[in-house]
Amino acid sequence: MSKIMCLFGLSVAVLLLLVFALDLAIKIPFSRASMLMDIGVIIGALGLALISFTTLREQS
Repeated sequence: MSKIMCLFGLSVAVLLLLVFALDLAIKIPFSRASMLMDIGVIIGALGLALISFTTLREQS
């Protein structure tokens, strides 16, 4: 069960990173409403991806 949660966290992090990086780069989903919010969510998504990946690697 915890391996599934790690994979889910990793996939959510990649999805968030993709959506907010696209918003920051080409203004697609949200018309770049707040650049600070985009950068904050990207940093948070990178942190979630790092934590999910290291936890998944420890479980193997």
